[in-house]
This record gives sequence, structure tokens and C-alpha cells, in this order.
Amino acid sequence: MSTEIPKPLKTTAIWLLRLLAVLILAGTAGSMTDANQWWIRMWDFPRLQILIAIVVMAVLLFLFDRMWRPWFSIILLLVACWQFYRIYPYTPLAPEEVAMSTPREAKADGCFKALTFNVLQKNRDYEPTLEMLRREDADVLLLLETDQKWADALAPVLDGYSTVVRQPLDNTYGLIFASRLPASEARVTDLAQKDTPSAFATLSAGGRNFKLIGLHPRPPHMGQDTEERDAEIVMAARHAADSNMPAMAIGDFNDVAWSDTSILFKSIGRFLDPRIGRGTYATFPADKTWLGWPLDHLFVTEEFLITELKVLENVGSDHRPIASTMCLSPGPAIARNEQPEAPTEEDQSEAEDVMEEYREDTKQDAVEGE
Repeated sequence: MSTEIPKPLKTTAIWLLRLLAVLILAGTAGSMTDANQWWIRMWDFPRLQILIAIVVMAVLLFLFDRMWRPWFSIILLLVACWQFYRIYPYTPLAPEEVAMSTPREAKADGCFKALTFNVLQKNRDYEPTLEMLRREDADVLLLLETDQKWADALAPVLDGYSTVVRQPLDNTYGLIFASRLPASEARVTDLAQKDTPSAFATLSAGGRNFKLIGLHPRPPHMGQDTEERDAEIVMAARHAADSNMPAMAIGDFNDVAWSDTSILFKSIGRFLDPRIGRGTYATFPADKTWLGWPLDHLFVTEEFLITELKVLENVGSDHRPIASTMCLSPGPAIARNEQPEAPTEEDQSEAEDVMEEYREDTKQDAVEGE
């Protein structure tokens, strides 16, 4: 009995493969631009998955597409190289930006645990989250998508924190910030959009002050491009740069670590990324680890060392929590960490372009009554 694939079916499969390859090539090309449209910026997210898909398609087309080989496969492999270039820093092949603390340094007074988690507002199974928070016992908490029901459910855990700032909202952008570290300032404010709060605090670890920034800008989706998200991220970076003290930024940025906006955030704020040289630490979607993207972030300035960084288990949200133990130890950290480069004129110009596009978008929304 013949097992040869019928020619019409084979031809159809090859054409479908070609069309899919062209779509991915077009999406990749779009992601190379600075366009803010949501349907373009969505291609920033699954770069690892696109890389794998491109390699598979290149092999299949080389084996079965007699008409377009080898040129189509060569083009696909070149694009795969570019995709790998974008995610390369988030592989163990890259040098680490933030050094590990020594066992002795990890016991110093300047070490603390921070945890950020998007709880998923509609998730009403509170107990797994409460159990996770009790077990991790973090010194600094940033909890996102917290409405009043979540605020009430979290009260028993939050009672153990000396500083708690709550802004429960029903629009999936509620926020709770809590700290056991001494705080001389702790507030929430809307940066780029109404009812989209960010947290700002001045905390002390080991007798040294540092700035804590917690973000949850709105994501790109149909009807909402990235002007507001990008502006909020740039504003936060400028705030860190202007604070003239060590800084840590955490939260659900609704952006991936390898995007142009995240890279700009690092440059303007003089931040380092502990994930570089270690892995992607994907947190979304929580139940599909094979489709994981690093949406929840931790950035620090050069005065910090890392003791531990981990993505926690799925506790019912569409995100997974991410927890880190950091040590504010300026002398050893600056000596061993990768030194952040000062933002270039091009970086400053790009940041101003982001803000100008945001101002224009805000004016347009006012005219249209949005």
C-alpha cells in the first residue's frame, strides 16, 4: 500500500507553509519599525516562538518546496538569526549584568526579598495566592489587578506590613504596594492614563535609601496602541534617573524585556536586568510555559547584587509571580556588575519622541472625546 502524499494535498500544504512564512516575515519586518500600532507591536512578544517556527519552516521548505528553494529557506534563516539576536541577552550564553552576592553578602542587613504579582482581578480563588504570599514572606510586595474584593481578601497578609498603600479599582488596574522596609515616602499616582496607577516609594535597606517604582501600564490591543504604555515607562525611567539614588523597578510592564521600549527604559534610568545572562524568566501565560513571555519585570541600578531570582508556581492567575532577593551593597556591586552606559543623545531623542507621540495622542483623544 502506497504511503505517498497525494500531490494536490502536498501542493496545498506547501502553499500554506509559504503563506505562513510570508506572514511571519512581514510581522518581523513590522517589529523592526518604531510604529505604535498594536497589531505591529504584538510581534515584539513571541520572538522565541517565532524563532522556532522560522527554523522549522526553513527546514520543511528546503526539503519539500522545489520551486522556491534554497532562497526562501536562506531568507528565513537570516531572519531567524535576527530574532535570536534580540533574545540572545536572555540566554545563558550572554554575560550576566548583575552579579550574584556571596554567601556572606547575602546575610547582610541590606538584603531583602521583593515580589510582584498580577493576581488577575476576576480570579476569586484567593487562598492559593494567600498561601504563596505567606510562604514567600517578601519584604516588598507589588500586587496588581486588585479590586476591593482582592484588597479585602489580602488584608490578613497585608496586616504584617508596616507600610501599605492601596488603590483598589474595578478596571483591572488596581494596585497594592506593601513594605516591611522603612519607608520615608510611599504613594500611588497616575502617570500617563487616568485610573492606571503606579507606585513610588523611598525605602531603606541596611541604612541606605533607594527608590522603588512599581508599574502596570495598559497593554497594546485592538483599539489601544502603545503611546500611553511607552510614555509611562519613559516617565518612570526619568523619575529613577532624577532621584539620584539607587533604584529598583518592578511590575507588569505589559511589554517584553527585549522590546525597544524596555531597552530605552534601561538606558534612560541607568538600570540593569538580573535576567540577562540567566534566562527569560517568563511569567505569562501562567498555564502555557511553552508560550512564555517575560511580562513581569525586575530592574535595578548598579548598586544591587542578586541573591535569588525565581518565577513561582501558577496560583490561579494568568501571570506567575516573580520573586527576587536583592542586596543593596553599592561598593561590591559597582565593582562586579556590568557598568550601565549613560544614555546617548539618540536615547534622549527617542525618549522625547515617545513623549511627543503621547502628547499628540492625548490631544487627539481629547478632541474625539475619549
